[in-house]
Amino acid sequence: MRKTAISLTALLGAALIAPTPAAAEPRNDSQALRDAVTVDGLMRHTRAFQRIAETNGNSRASGTTGYDRSASYVSDLLTSAGLRVTQQEFTFTFYKEVTPAVVAQVSPTPRNYAAFTADYSPTGDVTGAIVPTNDILIPPGATPSSSSSGCEAADFIPASPSQRQIALVQRGTCDYRTKVINAAAAGYDAVIIFNEGQPGRQDAIPGTLSEPAAIPATLVSYASGAELYAAAQGGTAVGRVATTTEIRPATTRNVFAETVGGNANEVVIAGAHLDSVAKGPGVNDNGSGVAALLEIAVQSAKLQTTTRQKMRFAFWGAEEFGSLGAQHYVDSLSSAQLASISAYLNFDMLGSANFVRFLYDGDGSETGGAAGPAGSATIETTFANYFAAQRLPVKKTAFEFRSDYGPFFDAGVPVGGVHSGFDGLKTAEEAAIFGGTVGAQYDPCYHQACDNLGNVNTTVLHQLADAAAHSIVTLAWAAPVARTPQPARSSIDRSNGTDA
Repeated sequence: MRKTAISLTALLGAALIAPTPAAAEPRNDSQALRDAVTVDGLMRHTRAFQRIAETNGNSRASGTTGYDRSASYVSDLLTSAGLRVTQQEFTFTFYKEVTPAVVAQVSPTPRNYAAFTADYSPTGDVTGAIVPTNDILIPPGATPSSSSSGCEAADFIPASPSQRQIALVQRGTCDYRTKVINAAAAGYDAVIIFNEGQPGRQDAIPGTLSEPAAIPATLVSYASGAELYAAAQGGTAVGRVATTTEIRPATTRNVFAETVGGNANEVVIAGAHLDSVAKGPGVNDNGSGVAALLEIAVQSAKLQTTTRQKMRFAFWGAEEFGSLGAQHYVDSLSSAQLASISAYLNFDMLGSANFVRFLYDGDGSETGGAAGPAGSATIETTFANYFAAQRLPVKKTAFEFRSDYGPFFDAGVPVGGVHSGFDGLKTAEEAAIFGGTVGAQYDPCYHQACDNLGNVNTTVLHQLADAAAHSIVTLAWAAPVARTPQPARSSIDRSNGTDA
């Protein structure tokens, strides 16, 4: 319970008449907004996204009716709250896995392996000799000296024109797309990419090629890849790769809402991707982030929250296809419009069941990761101070370019935000601080059909939504941080190959 301050006038009674005070100047105070952002309000939106998915093929992916209805739900609520709402359409290439991938060793030891189809892999069914690249590391190398398997054309033994062959490639250093392009150029008919093998890089995980590929591509665990590699050493291993996918042109949209007040030349943008993957309702990924921003936007309008800078709320389309909505938006801005953005805050997956409160390390000082553009450390500090005041521990996390902050980072905009964990595995150290299950995924239903209401932890969702409300308002009150040009992240390891 909060204590209430009692004024001297109130103590002395009505006989003392205080002079009429001047109108109070608006001040930076996020408490009223945080009080208005409740669990009930947040879950009202996540339930709505669950209902939309249930009536639209259990999906809210961009390019589907489930996404269109999600966008209309958000747009209607923002408009009713009195915010200025705009939408931005764009075209992209839709991708969907129709049936699960098949990866098998046909000989010498028949065996099936758990596998993912790489996003944008074409349909295909290839049985052929398994041929590893010439630079696979068994056991794995130590990060940052990770495997560069498949990153160079010379890594591949030229495929035989007289028989079908499957390239075996290890994850690491460059993105999946580069590896598959090089395999196709070397004459291979399909690709198996296996995880690197270091702690945290052992399981089979989803991945994207970002655009349609020429040959089928699949992803398996380190153990599966190591077994296939061993089998191929005799030169007689035969494998099978089969994929069935849907790839087509599609149209989707971003939705924006901004406050009426505030300096239009100084804008704080808070963003969350509105789409799910094709195979699930996406209630945590990312109905949770959308619910937080939607409730913050609506409640700030009701409270007539005043800030020096303008607040803009962005709900992105096609993030699951490679942050396409955010990239399209950044590409559409003039130099002056881009310069007006003082900060971009990203909120992607705020309710993971086996959560950690992750905070992006703006200057890279605590994680050894990439330092964000000038001003990113200020965003980090704003969040960190809030969590410290609430006595909520956080863990700093490096920028991995798995969500919509990437295009802003590349454009030199200060970036930051929070999330509750994606597909990584909780460590014993993390469990000691945050609770939960050691060795289990932060989100056990990551990119799956079970990412529904039962997959959302309401406690951490409320905590991170409050942190978002405080930080958005606080940064919108501050003077913009001086910007400096930011080089593209060409030197950053982008081998993760997945999006949240």
